[in-house]
Amino acid sequence: MFPTKGNLINTKKSLDLAKVGFELLDRKRNIIVREMMALIDRAESLQKQIDGCYEQAYLALQRANVAHGVVGDIAASVPVETGLSLSTRSVMGVEIPMVNLDPRPVQPSYGFMSSSALLDEAYIKFDRVKKLTAELAEVENSVYRLATAVKKTQKRANALKNLIIPRLSSTVKMIADSLEEKEREDFSRLKVIKAQKRLAEQDD
Repeated sequence: MFPTKGNLINTKKSLDLAKVGFELLDRKRNIIVREMMALIDRAESLQKQIDGCYEQAYLALQRANVAHGVVGDIAASVPVETGLSLSTRSVMGVEIPMVNLDPRPVQPSYGFMSSSALLDEAYIKFDRVKKLTAELAEVENSVYRLATAVKKTQKRANALKNLIIPRLSSTVKMIADSLEEKEREDFSRLKVIKAQKRLAEQDD
């Protein structure tokens, strides 16, 4: 780049913008990481709840099978879940999913004559598993998307920090040094001209 004052000003502006960009990216990365870590803790908690709930649900189902025989016919009467919906929310520009289940009360679809409290208990516990699984799916997918965003943000921040900012800083220094050297040369040249002019005046 040709060492002119205009180029120095423009390069300094680019350097300032790069530094601001790095600070913003670093802040964005920190916010996303905090959000991701909170979701990871939530996912671990949900997984533990699901494991415990599955264990209780299968135990309740075994008891119902013992009391009623295999309850396949009754299970077939349970309607397919249609209350699932998806939406998104934004975290620092990252779209993460929100999985919603209609908050319908647990209401068995089978007749009470061919069932008992044991079957009701299994039905309720598996309904709880369904809700927890939907919540876990939301959290795990959110963690994946946030982790991808952190990786991209870190890559851009590293490019600014390790490549662009050092290169612009070096260019600013090079132009500034060149202009300073030119000013010194001009000053020295001016002193020589003035000295020669004085000598010429003395000779006259």
